[in-house]
Amino acid sequence: MKASVPSPINAPRRLLMGPGPSDTHPRVLAALAQSTVGHLDPYFLQIMNEVQGMLRSVFQTENQLTIAASGTGSAGMEACIVNLVAPGDRVVIGVNGVFGGRMKDVAERAGANVHTIERPFGQVFSLEEIAAAVEQHQPSMVGLVHAETSTGACQPMDGVAEIVHRAGALLVLDCVTSLGGRAVNIDAWGVDAAYSGTQKCLSCPPGLSPMTFGPRALARLDARTSKVQSWYLDLQMVRNYWAESSRAYHHTAPINMIYALHTALSIVLEEGLDARFARHLRNHLALRAGLEALGIRFAVEEAYRLPMLNAVWIPDGVDDAEVRSRLLNDFGIEIGAGLGPMKGKTWRIGLMGETSSPRNVLLFLAALESCLAQQRFSFVHGSSIAAANGAFQ
Repeated sequence: MKASVPSPINAPRRLLMGPGPSDTHPRVLAALAQSTVGHLDPYFLQIMNEVQGMLRSVFQTENQLTIAASGTGSAGMEACIVNLVAPGDRVVIGVNGVFGGRMKDVAERAGANVHTIERPFGQVFSLEEIAAAVEQHQPSMVGLVHAETSTGACQPMDGVAEIVHRAGALLVLDCVTSLGGRAVNIDAWGVDAAYSGTQKCLSCPPGLSPMTFGPRALARLDARTSKVQSWYLDLQMVRNYWAESSRAYHHTAPINMIYALHTALSIVLEEGLDARFARHLRNHLALRAGLEALGIRFAVEEAYRLPMLNAVWIPDGVDDAEVRSRLLNDFGIEIGAGLGPMKGKTWRIGLMGETSSPRNVLLFLAALESCLAQQRFSFVHGSSIAAANGAFQ
């Protein structure tokens, strides 16, 4: 039977204001269309070297093993854990959202003896809570989420590494949503291993996971007496492919995705990290002013809010799914629903990377006002636009 040939791909134009992916710069899309070369071609090896150097700048680290793992941010999470955890190891994981819970699941699958510290979704951990858990369980690794994508909360990192290292443990950090949108200071914070994703504040399509391993993590990896659970993510082999001095084939890299990441990182560094962080904050503050003018409240305490991912409570009487559907279908704007205990109670509004602009803040607020008016929600029409414009002054 002859198979029918589908119509050519003609993807709709969306404004991606959800929890990821974010909008992609045209230069990044153009990079994806460049000619594919071999994964050991001298040209591609030079691109890999340059990607490593730019990732070190964005992670703010001197770590030699700083690479882009093949796979999305969840592959980075798994790579960090399976390389640093052996069966029977005690680990402590902070669970205050979906992705802390995912880290716990991955560690359990790697055979770890997992202990958690838990906070309600939208809250963060104190140094005292972390210290108590480390003292009680004496883990070999502590895993935390810097920017919890499910809640919009940012975990403070000052002082954490001192607690963890005093117990002889490694500190692993999830930076999937923060990298490129808010300061991530791997060396200054004393983080031993960290991972991120390309599709959030780096504004590159999903498909790679930037990772960095410091000296303590490498020492732990080199001291392993058992094989890493995952062959594909075994950094004892993968790091040889990324080594600048000599390349040992491990797997065929996603060549054009690395082109895209190279271009995305170039754009980040052309803008400058401080300027980029300031842009994200400025647009967040304008969005906040507009939402508060409508009587919409944030789900995270102000001191711990992420500027690139705004979780807000859905007003009483407003239909969650109907608003999101109308935003998408009538205005081409995607926002995210709540997850876990926040499902049906919050919206997650992303201002990541290319998406973070005054134009998008004002366009979203105008579209949201239209959706709320249709549901007979009471507010002063135009108030959110005026408030956001005032914040931009």
